[in-house]
Amino acid sequence: MVNSKDIKWFGDILKSGRSRDEKLQQICDELVERVSYYNWVGFYLADDEDEILQLGPYRGAPTEHVRIGFGQGVCGQAALTHKTLLVQDVSHESNYLACSLDVKSEVVVPILKNGRFVAELDIDSHTKNAFNEEDRLFLERLCAGIARLF
Repeated sequence: MVNSKDIKWFGDILKSGRSRDEKLQQICDELVERVSYYNWVGFYLADDEDEILQLGPYRGAPTEHVRIGFGQGVCGQAALTHKTLLVQDVSHESNYLACSLDVKSEVVVPILKNGRFVAELDIDSHTKNAFNEEDRLFLERLCAGIARLF
């Protein structure tokens, strides 16, 4: 379960002297290790000119979805709407891009810097109905901090 009170690790990562991508990778690693139902955690970075999401640092099984057009799948919809999308059962999502047959639910949180979409955090779970309001609030808080890296 998400523990929104235990995020000292997050501040330590942001303050470290590592590169942006190293920090993003460490955030992925920490989330997978700390939350049992976060089975795949990754960042998609925005290419506004081509309206493409490019896979950045991630932790989990490899995915063929390394480039996703804005509007395609749950990730692409989040890129267009700039809203957190929480899908409790991906089998009911008509626009879903399957990364793995194991994925049952997904949450995508846009990262905005000065109101501009720059990236998003994508988390897949192998459990239906895995995510709740606490996850959403926790992840939105993290993404607000992550925006400083862009």
